[in-house]
Amino acid sequence: MSETPKQPKTKKFHRLALFGYFGLLILMPVWLFLLSPREGHSIGFMFAVYILPLLLPLKGIIQDKPYTFAWANFIVLIYFIHGFTLLWIATDELLWVSLELIFATSMFIGCTYYAKHRGQELGLKIRKLKHDLADEKEAHQDSIK
Repeated sequence: MSETPKQPKTKKFHRLALFGYFGLLILMPVWLFLLSPREGHSIGFMFAVYILPLLLPLKGIIQDKPYTFAWANFIVLIYFIHGFTLLWIATDELLWVSLELIFATSMFIGCTYYAKHRGQELGLKIRKLKHDLADEKEAHQDSIK
């Protein structure tokens, strides 16, 4: 089975998504455990909140599954919230916060458009809700008859 080749635009968004994803995956533990450990938070808590969410899509990202790139955007929202919050309360960590926001933005944009373009190249379609509702209505009417 030959794989559908990626178009240049798709490759660009794939690289952007990977840059953001692996940037966050490296930055967060280095920053939070080595460079600026948080007082009052256990290592387990910090791992569960800031590292574990990034590990959830790892397998699908490595396997290059467009659907994984799409839902990984829900995870990256955690890092937007964290970064924008720290912009206000931790001005002494501006470098790390800026890197977090750069990586999160790269991941978000890259994942969004990679999932879209790669899905189109592979012929994957997300059915529209109105089609699903119409099918349900038709099935329901058929069952009544």
